[in-house]
Amino acid sequence: MENEQHGQAFDPASFEHVPVLLNECLDGLAIDPAGIYLDGTAGGAGHSRQIALRLDAEKGGRLISLDQDPDAVQTARARLAGLPATVVQINFRCAGQALERLGIERINGALLDLGVSSHQLDDAARGFSYRADAPLDMRMSQEGETAADLVNTESREELARILKDYGEEPFAWQIAGKIVEARETSPIETTLRLADIVASAMPAAERRKNKNPSRRTFQALRIAVNHELDALEEGMDTIFEHLAPGGRFCIITFHSLEDRLGKNKFRRWSTACTCPPEFPVCVCGGKAKAKLITRKPIEANTQELKENRRSRSAHLRVLEKL
Repeated sequence: MENEQHGQAFDPASFEHVPVLLNECLDGLAIDPAGIYLDGTAGGAGHSRQIALRLDAEKGGRLISLDQDPDAVQTARARLAGLPATVVQINFRCAGQALERLGIERINGALLDLGVSSHQLDDAARGFSYRADAPLDMRMSQEGETAADLVNTESREELARILKDYGEEPFAWQIAGKIVEARETSPIETTLRLADIVASAMPAAERRKNKNPSRRTFQALRIAVNHELDALEEGMDTIFEHLAPGGRFCIITFHSLEDRLGKNKFRRWSTACTCPPEFPVCVCGGKAKAKLITRKPIEANTQELKENRRSRSAHLRVLEKL
């Protein structure tokens, strides 16, 4: 069934996506033309297309590209046409399920780019942006509970927890209070109304200092609506399970919460001993499951920062399974 957008059929050509840290990802994956690769976040197929172009179908080379967003799936299918690639509409937390359905037991490399795509941010109707007025939506999959449902039903305590835990918002309690107060007058249904409510909860000095006082709140609601941290936790585990020995795992993060989660998982997989630090000698006999390729995250170079402002907060980490 065709996706409808603003009452019209969605046009994949309208899905703008500049792949972040592209060359660094391709280097990190160390692509074997005969290998099977997974892109868990197809987006506009920027990374996917460049991976698929380096694969040799005659030797068994193949890319599996996943996305939960129906717009991204249509776009990826159009941009990967004629290449050794299969596009599946599914959240990457279910990557193992998708691979098993395709009869794939092991993959030679995987990529997760956790950024919200330019298309999702720039398409006001998706409700991700605090810069344009639109329905307060924020659903990646375009299904299920919206951000409006969340802000109009959750208690002040739960809203404050979401803003603090997922947005690291120092004024979480004050903002939650203003949201509860405002919705008593009428439901909060649009992005700009929410942005105004958030700004009204901030001290004047903070509003002057912070050009986008709603940024942390919108991030927190997006993470909550899409269950992003749970998806990342589960998705990383299932992808690592399906990695073949020598397979590379690249992850691009854009904020400290997901970067911390990714870094800690990579560290655990690459650590041999799991004994408590107070033990004088190792008694667990543990073996590392992987090795770190990047000790510190790779960031965008000066040229990329000039060309793509959204690359400024990108961090790439790379791991190799043993």
